[in-house]
Amino acid sequence: MRSNHRFLRIAPLCAAAAFVCGPSLAQQSGGMSSSGASSRSDGYSIIPYTRRGYVGINVGRSDYKDLRCGSSLFGCDDSGTRGHVYTGGLFNDWVGMEIGALYEGGVGRGGGTTRAEGVNLSVVGRVPVGAFNLFAKGGATYGRTRVTADALSGLPAGRVRGWGRSFGAGAGYDITPNHGVVLEWARHAFRVPGGGRRDIDSTSLGYVVRF
Repeated sequence: MRSNHRFLRIAPLCAAAAFVCGPSLAQQSGGMSSSGASSRSDGYSIIPYTRRGYVGINVGRSDYKDLRCGSSLFGCDDSGTRGHVYTGGLFNDWVGMEIGALYEGGVGRGGGTTRAEGVNLSVVGRVPVGAFNLFAKGGATYGRTRVTADALSGLPAGRVRGWGRSFGAGAGYDITPNHGVVLEWARHAFRVPGGGRRDIDSTSLGYVVRF
């Protein structure tokens, strides 16, 4: 448990360091060849057995509509500000793996606040189309949900942890061979107090640096 909490705390720092170092690493391992074609055939990757690694940070909005609101006496927000830092690499031109830390933001519900965060591991499938690429992800999230609520709301309060499935899809655009932007939709299942799992959806815009 503690290792997951440490990862959630240090992941933003790791991402920041990677963004600072990324351009120099990219020049060493992924510049352009004399013919003008990209030479990023094998580049560096943090994830073992992968190549052409990258780091990214996404910011967007999360959707808590699948979670209970409790009594109508209290407010029920649906949307929070979410963040996601991640790193990944490719096994080949079409399939890769990605690991990251995500925070789905906090929303006011039942006279209290509901928050969700976690660590995600996903397999990524991608289809490059020139400077654009389409991708889909599927994997699992080890998440933590924290709920505070007024006793009159009827909403179970507490903290729960556990695994849930995740999937998503999106599109990317390469500004340069080593820098790009992505637009992504994702769904992560989190355990909730009172039992069961609920989906939290999100839409986000991200920036990616390739090594």
